[in-house]
This record gives sequence, structure tokens and C-alpha cells, in this order.
Amino acid sequence: MLGNSPPVGLADSKKLSAKRRALLDSQIRASCAWGVGIVEPEEIDRLNIFGATMRAMTLAVAQLAEALGEAPGEVLIDGNLTPEGRDEGWCWQARAIVGGDALEPAISAASIIAKQWRDRIMCEAAARHPHYGWERNMGYGTKEHMEALRLHGPTPLHRRSFAPVAQLTLL
Repeated sequence: MLGNSPPVGLADSKKLSAKRRALLDSQIRASCAWGVGIVEPEEIDRLNIFGATMRAMTLAVAQLAEALGEAPGEVLIDGNLTPEGRDEGWCWQARAIVGGDALEPAISAASIIAKQWRDRIMCEAAARHPHYGWERNMGYGTKEHMEALRLHGPTPLHRRSFAPVAQLTLL
């Protein structure tokens, strides 16, 4: 939830430079209530990516509601579906907006916080698992990451349902 004056320059997190995202992340988290939902690899494997996304949204909004001290009036979701009826913990009114991260400041802010949070997790994981280049590729399936998987195998942070990992276990 953004206050009356959202930080200037909010946009789709994927269209911002890392430096700009970091600055906005700090401004957003200092000026509004927010929440982050984290779903671990084992749960993603159990739920699938879609189910895990719905779960993460539910966890994030629950954290936001706790920070606010009340339920949000309406939750704006980037995309075409909401967690309503898709995650048992979802209990808020929501509206899905396709391309919302480029249209709604609250969604832009949420996408920036989420991306920065994930990038920090990946940089911390890179220190424990240096072969995968996560501080550079943030866990995406780059050539470097795929080669490290082939040479070193998966870590506990890799989803077993991630196709390259699943294929390795078949060998």
C-alpha cells in the first residue's frame, strides 16, 4: 500500500536499472507498509510454480495486513488471476490487472520490492554456492548456471521440478 506520495519513477521492475531499483526499493520500504511472501523450493515442487505464486501472494498480503494493523481494502494483482479460490489462506478482495506493474504505482512498488528481495536472497546464496554465478544471473537458467548444474549438480536451493535438475536426476 502506498501513501499519498509514492516515490517518483515507479515502473515495471524489469524495466529499471539495478541501481534505480535499489534506490526505489529503499524509498518504498521506508515510506509505506509492505510484505514479502517466500515459498521454499520444496513447496514450489509440491504446489507447482502457479500454486507457489498464489501462495507467495497470500503470504505477502498477510504480512502487509499485519503491518497495516488491518486488512487492505482491495489488493491489486499484476496479471489476469488472483489467489481467490486458488490459495486457502486468501481472504481479501482483489482485482487482477494485466500489465499492472506498468500501470498501477502500488503494483510497481510491489514488483520492485519483490525483485530486490529475491536478488538479495540470490546474492546471499551465491556466497554459499559460488559455482552457479547467482550473484550475476540471479538463479535464471543462463549458460553459466546450466554448466555449473552439469558439473556440480543441484543444491538444496534448486527446485527438483526445474527441468534441468529433473533431467540430471534421470541420468
